[in-house]
Parts: sequence; structure tokens; C-alpha cells
Amino acid sequence: MGKLKHVKPGNFAIARKTDGNPEGKGLNGFLFDWYRSEPRGVVAKPRRQVLAELFTSMLVLSATFKYRPAVGAANYLYWINGEWCLSLVAPDEWSQARRAGFAGTCVLQRDMTWTIAPSELLAEDSPVSGAIGRFFGAFAEMLDTDLTLEEILPFYAGKMPYYQRLYASALSRSMRAAVTLGDQASTSCRQWYMLLPQQTSALLAYRG
Repeated sequence: MGKLKHVKPGNFAIARKTDGNPEGKGLNGFLFDWYRSEPRGVVAKPRRQVLAELFTSMLVLSATFKYRPAVGAANYLYWINGEWCLSLVAPDEWSQARRAGFAGTCVLQRDMTWTIAPSELLAEDSPVSGAIGRFFGAFAEMLDTDLTLEEILPFYAGKMPYYQRLYASALSRSMRAAVTLGDQASTSCRQWYMLLPQQTSALLAYRG
């Protein structure tokens, strides 16, 4: 499923002292970013909405990006050279070759989940729709377990780049709060699996 990995919540790590900081993130900067990425306005949600938002958010966070996304701002998801890429550059500002990999316009919500307004290319037989289909298959395989949703959430993945790691943790905190509020915390992943639609595009969460 791309570069997004998951571990159990108990493995969420405290930062260790290292020789230097290659990403330039000091303690104060990290605490500020942690505060900025705190989920806000989390509410109980229907199970299908939880599933759609988890799928969409994990898709976005599997992309490479080297900036801090802002809540409510437009981001653009592309499938380029066999990898997902999140960018602030709109498709009409890029070449035709880049536009051919456009998957949709992504927006970070206050509760740290992501939504996507899908590209028209996803309705066609194209490389980007094929990539979405493979991601969907990997997502379904991830749910094929008796573990709960909380136990497979991407709380921390040490090899992920800084911002992906930060927002993966924020997503997990949001999802954990939402399923707790919705009395869904004990629901097994296989029960969530039964809610998967047959059409991949139906799982993309878009709040129009």
C-alpha cells in the first residue's frame, strides 16, 4: 500500500536523542506542528463514512510531500512515475504528461481526515485509475483480520518522512476518537471489510 505502514498503538515512540536533525525539526518546532495537527471537531460518524475517510486519508498519506498541509486548502494528488505525489500545483499548471496522472483535489479537514474530489480520469481505464484499484486491493487486504480498526491504524511509522508521519499520527488519533464516540471501537476489521463497496471510486470521501 505504497509507503504507508502501520504498527500497534502501543508502539508509538517517544523521540530519541540523535546526532543532529536532518529534517530541521527541533523540539519547539515539533511541538508546534503537533499542536497544529491536533484533530478538532471529531464526532461520531456512520460506519461507511469512517471507512471512506480512512481509505481516502491513507491514500493521500501514502503520497510524498515535503510541506505542511493547511486545513481547508486545496492539494492535488498525482500518480507519477509509479508513485503517489501530493502537490500544491494544480493540474492546469502542469504539462499534459503530469495532468494524465491527476487523481483528484484533496482537502485536509479540521478533524485531520482527508477528502478528495475525484478526477474524471478515475472513471476511465487509465494508469491513475489502475493505481487506485491496486491501492483499494491492498486496503481490503489490510482489513482481512480479526483485529480492531484501532489496532491497525498508522499511529507511527519511523521510516516515513516527517510530515507524512505527523499527519498519519493525527489521522489515527482522529479515527480512534470517532470510533469511540460512535461505539464502534470493538468492531473487528472483518466487519468493516463487509462494508466495502464493489466500486473503488465509491470509497473516496468527498464532502461537497
